[in-house]
Amino acid sequence: MQQILDAITAGQAGDATSEDFASLPLPEAYRAVTVHKDDVDMFEGLEARDKDPRKSLHVEDVALPELGPGEAYVAVMASAINYNTVWTSIFEPVSTFGFLERYGRLSELTRRHDLPYHVVGSDLAGVVLRTGPGVTRWRPGTEVVAHCLSVELEDSDGHDDTMLDPQQRIWGFETNFGGLATIALVKSNQLMPKPAHLTWEEAASPGLVNSTAYRQLVSRNGGNMKQGDNVLVWGASGGLGGFATQYALNGGAVPVCVVSNEEKAAIARSMGAELIINRSEEGYRFWNDEGTAQDPREWKRFGARIRELTGGEDIDIVFEHPGRETFGASVYVTRKGGTITTCASTSGYMHEYDNRYLWMNLKRIISSHFANYRESWEANRLIAKGMIHPTLSRTYALADVGQAALDVHHNLHQGKVGVLCLAPEEGLGVRDHELREKHLTAINRFRGV
Repeated sequence: MQQILDAITAGQAGDATSEDFASLPLPEAYRAVTVHKDDVDMFEGLEARDKDPRKSLHVEDVALPELGPGEAYVAVMASAINYNTVWTSIFEPVSTFGFLERYGRLSELTRRHDLPYHVVGSDLAGVVLRTGPGVTRWRPGTEVVAHCLSVELEDSDGHDDTMLDPQQRIWGFETNFGGLATIALVKSNQLMPKPAHLTWEEAASPGLVNSTAYRQLVSRNGGNMKQGDNVLVWGASGGLGGFATQYALNGGAVPVCVVSNEEKAAIARSMGAELIINRSEEGYRFWNDEGTAQDPREWKRFGARIRELTGGEDIDIVFEHPGRETFGASVYVTRKGGTITTCASTSGYMHEYDNRYLWMNLKRIISSHFANYRESWEANRLIAKGMIHPTLSRTYALADVGQAALDVHHNLHQGKVGVLCLAPEEGLGVRDHELREKHLTAINRFRGV
């Protein structure tokens, strides 16, 4: 791996060619973050919050998988933590080994994924090492990021919207050989150009959440946001919400940002948001202490506060991802004919709401899951142009990935948490220093918070 890292360093200096990368010997094994099939029951009887990713995430050497047609090996300089890694590490809502078993039954090639360990991670920034038969776009030595959509596209359903492919999966969550490793195996159509003004860790951090926010809010497959829309953004300074806030502002909408403390409110204001609701200060309690019933009076109080901020207007689009805790309020405060877009459900999947406020007011609930190929490229293009910025707040070493996942699990983070894989330190990988200097404040907005 040191030889690979040396070649990447030389490539950054302009002293290594594609042929140099193609001739590099590949290791038989590489360092990776895994969960083990034998550990699936290790947290039996514990509440979700008490399950500790530091106990289930292993950093170990694993065998390099065979490279198949249409695939690529990528030397991973940096990756990031997403909630799907947290879910994988605590084996909720289900063990991911069921995903790997089903994928393994699909073909001889996919059988490689059905292993007693799962290499996790759905983000990366790095350098192409090898490509399999049929790959024409990407050459060894190319600096790339990866989106996490894995599809087979052998059925007609996915050819209008790749997210509708019956074999759609999230790489590193529903497939093996993910990005929290020194080498990753990806389908070549997951690869996109690395934004040249960002460091490795900055470039790795937007992938999953940026594309997810783009589809959920901007795309015609999601909220189809337009100028002037009032957009309610839950967790407006978090991994998803931080991008949703940027997209609302960038697209001429008016974000109403819900945050949990003044520190997070300050981040939202620094992005340009003006309408802020601090949930802790204002004390909204949508559920009783037992979590068995909601209080519609609190929905009404919340809606009144929104109208106070907007000058009497209701919400056009709700960017909804907490799920159970907030969904009843989200449906209530949306304007007649408005839209609630939903993904993730980090506070619980069993949503409850009063259907009268949906049905009689012609509101719509739109489900949204990651992004298709076009949406992922559009989202990455906006990052590369400096129109949307990473939300990276902190970076961990690969050896400390358990702590990084625990921080995300307990919501102790802001924005995104990065992980250095092959990169020996932060701050490496920048090529376009002029563009970086222009946006340095925005790039570092979440740092140190």
